[in-house]
Amino acid sequence: MPTPTTQPLLESTEPVSGAGSEGQQLSHGLKQRHLSMIALGGVIGAGLFVGSGAGIAAAGPSIVLAFAASGLLVMLVMRMLGEMSAARPSSGSFSVHAEREIGPWAGLTVGWMFWTMLCVGVAAEAIGASHVMNGWFPSVPLWVWVAVFMGFFCATNLAAVKNFGEFEFWFAAIKITAISAFLVVCALAIFGLLPGTSAPGTANLTSHGGFFPNGSAGLITGLLTSVFAYGGLETVTIAAAESEDPRRSVAAAVRTAMWRIALFYVGSMAVIVTLVPWNDPSVTKSGPYVSVLNSLGIPGAGQLMNVVVLIALLSAMNANIYGSSRMAYSLVQRGQGPRALARVNGGVPRLAVLASSAFGFLAVLLSYLWPTTVFAWLLNMVGAAVLVVWAFIAVAQLRMRRRMEREEPERLTVRMWLFPYLTWVTLAAVLAVLALMTLSADNRIQLYFTAGLTVVLSLLGWLKQRRTA
Repeated sequence: MPTPTTQPLLESTEPVSGAGSEGQQLSHGLKQRHLSMIALGGVIGAGLFVGSGAGIAAAGPSIVLAFAASGLLVMLVMRMLGEMSAARPSSGSFSVHAEREIGPWAGLTVGWMFWTMLCVGVAAEAIGASHVMNGWFPSVPLWVWVAVFMGFFCATNLAAVKNFGEFEFWFAAIKITAISAFLVVCALAIFGLLPGTSAPGTANLTSHGGFFPNGSAGLITGLLTSVFAYGGLETVTIAAAESEDPRRSVAAAVRTAMWRIALFYVGSMAVIVTLVPWNDPSVTKSGPYVSVLNSLGIPGAGQLMNVVVLIALLSAMNANIYGSSRMAYSLVQRGQGPRALARVNGGVPRLAVLASSAFGFLAVLLSYLWPTTVFAWLLNMVGAAVLVVWAFIAVAQLRMRRRMEREEPERLTVRMWLFPYLTWVTLAAVLAVLALMTLSADNRIQLYFTAGLTVVLSLLGWLKQRRTA
């Protein structure tokens, strides 16, 4: 059995452009402006606008520390992934790196786990977007909106990669504009410069139980919530393979996303818990952003933020259909799935797009038919998947960096800081978060289901690796 270091070069297993089974290649229709905005848009997702409310309710004002800690972890993971993807861009991203540096079983495991996570995410986002629309148009059944959104984004991803890029560009532009305006308005309110408001001072940070109202248990819950809110950033390294200059594009996109993590996530949490009491029921019911704007008495601002939340959900749907289809395409290109999905027409792996969309739509049906059983199992299986992906990224980067420093140091245009120490710290932090999940019954269920999926995929990958050795 060949060891990972004796496998062929990446370009021989999956070219940067990715030749399909019919000889066609993935197009290079994404421009640098697309990649930069995809990186920024990935930072500002539905987890921030919607999911952060649960974290605030659990951790109180200490949610700021939770988001700062998890944001630092994400920055380190993205730096490692940026180093590998800039050196060897691929539509399979970390799955390709794991296959080369750890073994084919690892590439299969992390690739199909990420695919499953994105497809289930498509379903969850479609359901969330349909509920937003139902609030405005209550006479229209939820399933109609789900069908419209699923059909529309499947069609746009079937057409050309530039469609995905353009939609994400404008989605990201709207989200960035909205959250920037939100931060400016909140800053004015905090300093008492907004008409009709007075400076709140530190009252909401120290009252209602103090900065740590629920102690370490609340902080841990907030930390777990914040970690999963950052999911989705990995898609930019997948998209970079279809850009005009993959190596330069991924390096620029990863660097661009770094400081904005602190600004958008940590900054948002800081102004929210300063302006409204953390235990205000509207924080979880309406969402923290809508709650703050309503408390400031800005006419129509709450509904405007609901529009932004809808855009965030649709953006995540679009990105997840794209990312899952490219991951599936990369896997089957490397013999890790049904070869039919590797067909490329017009620069797009259309069967992979259809398969990913179909799985997402099936998950939606399961949510209606068996919401508390089958669909709940799916959600639990991918509950900790992003942490498993990050662990594989850290291990692959440890091995790849050492090998490339010996063989091809000129390819290391992006370098992980303080290697190998920060890589080990990152891996330890990921394992620590997984350990923290055992402290809660609900999180333990997610951990067990995700562990089960990991074991099944690893076993399948190992058996396949044995057969082909």
